Amino acid sequence: MSAPNTTVLSAHAISKYFPGTIALDDVNLDLRRGEIHAILGENGAGKSTLIKCLTGAYRRDGGVIEVDGAEVNPRSTKDSQDLGIGTVYQEVNLLPNLTVAENLFLGRQPMVGPFVARRKMNQEAARLLRDYGVDINPAEPLSSFSVAIQQAIAIARAVEMSGKVLILDEPTASLDRDEIELIFSVIRKLRDRGLSIVFITHFLDQVFDLCDCATVLRNGRVVGHRALKDVTQKDIVMLMLGRQLEAQTHAASEAKTVGAPLVELEGMGRSGMLEPLSLTVHEGEVVGLAGLLGSGRTETANLIFGAAKSDTGKIKLRGKQVTISGPRDAINLGFALCPEDRKTEGIVGDLSVRDNIIIALQARQGWTRPIPRAKVNELAEHYVKALDIRLANLDMPIRLLSGGNQQKALLARWLATEPDFLILDEPTRGIDIGAHAEIIALIERLREGGMSLLVTSSELEELVAYSGRVLVLRDRQLVGELIGDEITADNIVHAIADNPSPTQEAAE
Repeated sequence: MSAPNTTVLSAHAISKYFPGTIALDDVNLDLRRGEIHAILGENGAGKSTLIKCLTGAYRRDGGVIEVDGAEVNPRSTKDSQDLGIGTVYQEVNLLPNLTVAENLFLGRQPMVGPFVARRKMNQEAARLLRDYGVDINPAEPLSSFSVAIQQAIAIARAVEMSGKVLILDEPTASLDRDEIELIFSVIRKLRDRGLSIVFITHFLDQVFDLCDCATVLRNGRVVGHRALKDVTQKDIVMLMLGRQLEAQTHAASEAKTVGAPLVELEGMGRSGMLEPLSLTVHEGEVVGLAGLLGSGRTETANLIFGAAKSDTGKIKLRGKQVTISGPRDAINLGFALCPEDRKTEGIVGDLSVRDNIIIALQARQGWTRPIPRAKVNELAEHYVKALDIRLANLDMPIRLLSGGNQQKALLARWLATEPDFLILDEPTRGIDIGAHAEIIALIERLREGGMSLLVTSSELEELVAYSGRVLVLRDRQLVGELIGDEITADNIVHAIADNPSPTQEAAE
């Protein structure tokens, strides 16, 4: 084990390229012995790519990795384990049908001749887990224990197989508060033993509770290393979002007429996903959802649309309670959702632009009642022209379009269903400046036409520009609402970081 305060793992000028994308650009990271080091950043910042380069899952395109001062070149996760680097992911990667002891010692079981020494294995597993504060019967199947216990077992296995560095990628994402405390107690014990720990999470409260320092990534680059004792949550939020935010005025603060309540959520939530929340969207209103990745923005959108099922609360449409068991019910009620990840959850890459535009309308009508080809062409051509989708022809696969044109084609898909309520989850992420401006203008046109919209975005200036109200989420719960002149980028950051806004301070 390295001496105290020495650097155990160093990454210098790490770069990684994908076709058309610079995923990591000259990234540096230093991890010291007995340190819990957070790696933070919004979606697409490069966190997962960096971890995969460090653990050999990706071949880096540039840079040097050192362990205990010696240059290393892991080409697989097995290589990284042999070098002392273990990784535990959000989804426990163990075998639930095997016992706890079998999972802990899989591939390195104590043997007596050709047979596994089960008694010795169980005794050693029980002793090992007690060191982690987990007192269970290791002869029982892994599946009989909670997710938190399984996560602790995964951590124990990773540490015993590596022993120098432990990388934890969203280990608490699916745990409740008591389970999180169990995992934190395990992590602190490991830190006190001198293990170096990388902690990746979207929950800033957990970062400030557990970690010593943080490296913040944005767009594949390091934008800051900070000792957490020297900064506030607001400082970290501003690094993650990429701007020194000014208290700019609400560009849409001039009076905007809204109608009666259209969609009302009353205590809707799902255990482990989203704390029960209530919100109302009126006719002809744009409501913004703000918060860091993992705050509950996408979960809220998916629960409303039926892509995820709530286990509490109810939803009303024009004052009447409705049941949404899945997306088809939502579509039939006049709802539409453009998802955050258009490539995996939105477009059907090998289908034509025409088919992608018409697919939701056809699904609502039913596959046994095909829309006439002339009508399909008419609708597709109308929305291509209306949204200025740049393409060679309607028959080209949608995967060949630019990101901005793919996004506009997805919007066309849902506009073709003539929805009353449109949910947009990060509608401008990963598109060029021109398409970005067009989509912002489209949101305003749709609102002026009477449509109701719920828009989630990490681009705070966007939310300020088009939202009549902004709801702020943090740690899977609704924590604030901004209205009218209260809607500034600075106030949103204050709410995300759990600081009183300047407006509130003035009132006090």
